[in-house]
Amino acid sequence: MIENRLNSLKKKFNLLKIDGYVVPKNDEFFSEYAQKDRLKTISNFSGSAGYAVILKNKNFLFVDGRYTIQANIESGKYFKIEKFEKILNCKLFKDLTLGIDPKIFTKDQVKKFFLKYNKIKIIDANLIDNIFSKYKINSKPFFSLDHKITGESYKKKITKISKILKKHKSDYLFVTAPENVAWLLNIRGYDNPNSPIPNCRLMLTKNKKIFLISEKFKVIKLIREKKIRKNEILEIENFDRLIDKLKSGKIIIDHKTCSIYFTKILQKKFKILNKEDPIYLSKSIKNKNEINHTINSHIIDGVALTKFLHWIKVLNKKRISEIDAQNKLEKFRKMNKNYLFPSFDTISGAGGNGAIVHYRASKKTSKNIDKNDIFLCDSGGQYKYGTTDVTRTICFSKPKKNIKDIFTKVLKGHIAVVMSNLKTHFNGKLIDLRARKNLKKSGFDYEHGTGHGVGFFSNVHEGPQAISKFNTVKLQEGMVLSNEPGYYKKGQFGIRIENLIYIKKYKNKLHFENLTLAPIDKDLINFNLLNKLEKNYLSKYHLEVYSKLSGYLNKKEKKWLSSFI
Repeated sequence: MIENRLNSLKKKFNLLKIDGYVVPKNDEFFSEYAQKDRLKTISNFSGSAGYAVILKNKNFLFVDGRYTIQANIESGKYFKIEKFEKILNCKLFKDLTLGIDPKIFTKDQVKKFFLKYNKIKIIDANLIDNIFSKYKINSKPFFSLDHKITGESYKKKITKISKILKKHKSDYLFVTAPENVAWLLNIRGYDNPNSPIPNCRLMLTKNKKIFLISEKFKVIKLIREKKIRKNEILEIENFDRLIDKLKSGKIIIDHKTCSIYFTKILQKKFKILNKEDPIYLSKSIKNKNEINHTINSHIIDGVALTKFLHWIKVLNKKRISEIDAQNKLEKFRKMNKNYLFPSFDTISGAGGNGAIVHYRASKKTSKNIDKNDIFLCDSGGQYKYGTTDVTRTICFSKPKKNIKDIFTKVLKGHIAVVMSNLKTHFNGKLIDLRARKNLKKSGFDYEHGTGHGVGFFSNVHEGPQAISKFNTVKLQEGMVLSNEPGYYKKGQFGIRIENLIYIKKYKNKLHFENLTLAPIDKDLINFNLLNKLEKNYLSKYHLEVYSKLSGYLNKKEKKWLSSFI
């Protein structure tokens, strides 16, 4: 199937006078989890980030450290797998002309990866869509969130962002990231498989005028609710006409999500300012309502996960597969009426599969979980109203000492993150060093970031804040992040401990508070490697888990959970 698609694609090259074609992971809305997953269509790679470069006689797939094992398994038959670093100014495509679809690339993407040694040719039609068009596209309309849920009306948000535009001496803001439109207008939708995000764009003027760019049938409910007026709706084919009507001036675009297609239209009329869409930062700082809803969602999620952990470690006596395990966890989540759907595809990996950082169990890869396996389960849910993401690593028999030692060093990094002094460690880059410290002493490390930002009833990965080697965004009250150091031994096991945390102010000081509530497997801990402070933290954490969840558990589950205190 992949071979046939590649052949069909390559037949178009001579006619278009190109030597190759580039396929990114993102769609026209630059979504992480897109319904139109063209990269998977042409390569079979299902990870959340990557680029395929298909040449006449060779095929390359570029991925980051999280996905090298997975990419080789899924795509290695037809593609040479390379790390992202290799694509930066690489000479693999020297003197070649590569075709791209201008609607799914930004200027920054092209400049970063493809302009030093080769030529780029704009091709207006998407060549993957020409050979495959069977994508399931959701047609449900958008819906609005009450300001009691969001904590702030959309009118106040528009006023806030308009003031920022005036401060930057900008006349317009073109919002191309759908999650930013969702936040600004307090709307959500069904256009992404794992996020309640509405695929749309928006033009905002400094005088608070808005033009929502969307298919009209998607905004029927919003018009009925008088959330938006008919004359504020614009279909994409009329975008040029809108630009013609607007006065010339300065405009802020989002360089991460404004495509070459839109940039070319806008730069004919406006002066583009080199500023980031201010909605990103505003959206990342959650208000009290958003935090309270998020806390409630984590209690619901904690109950489901704790029931699952008790079931898989204590009650279950059958030989089950990785898929059986993830389906059972989904059943526990579905027991609550506020649960909607997963916030990403569950990672249910036993033994060597757990070492594949973003592993997805399928009929082909799913293995039965052996009692000697280390089992890694990374999962999350979208709830009314909140987004969760949690990883627990567990064992079913007495683990080897070296595994316990590594798990404990990962745990020490996890504890170091949540106990960080945010006055001295005020960004993710500084905190990332603390997370890796104990692992690095033993010559260990992991190739992913320590934490990502998380949205409010939105994307599970949502910045600009993160805990990584490169992120220098100042951490502020109300931000939500993941805390997930790990370690992976290829072909043998994977270890990751992940909680979501948020930044709270207490007595005029900022500190991290846990959102995630679920026990951490004590059978994998070498307590001799923990200091007094770390032991106290662990006891207090499990006491908090018990006090908040026990009322929702049956007697056996409650008794089991009490053993962690």
